[in-house]
Amino acid sequence: MTVNGERHEADVEPRTTLVDFLRGTLGLTGTHVGCEHGVCGACTVLWNGKAVRSCIMLAVQADGAELKTVEGLADGPTLHPIQRAFLEKHGLQCGFCTPGFMISVYELLSRTSTPTDEEITDTLGGHICRCTGYQSIVEAVHVAVEKMRTK
Repeated sequence: MTVNGERHEADVEPRTTLVDFLRGTLGLTGTHVGCEHGVCGACTVLWNGKAVRSCIMLAVQADGAELKTVEGLADGPTLHPIQRAFLEKHGLQCGFCTPGFMISVYELLSRTSTPTDEEITDTLGGHICRCTGYQSIVEAVHVAVEKMRTK
């Protein structure tokens, strides 16, 4: 599999989840493990361009896939516009859910550069923020749209 543009090969137990592989084997700890039932969204990664819950996906299912984790958003020390927007609008509180939100927003903005409020709400609706900072997150998405438009 290729993760954040880097090719990886490993032997894994058939029941190893993708999130455990990313965190434990590759050391990409930005992807968080929350509910372990695919409900909270903290473990969201891009799998061949589509947002998936890595806690309910097996690592072997990602064989040959292109994956992107939150670590793959920034360009070296330069934050991605989505990351800058979350920072500026305080779209994170404890930060536990933030990687999953950012990956889903990345997928949304990869599909459309002008998402409607309904599309944003629908995208964010699949995530749970334990700090209930949803309004700041929605504001961060709007700022990210502007930043990506002027990029």
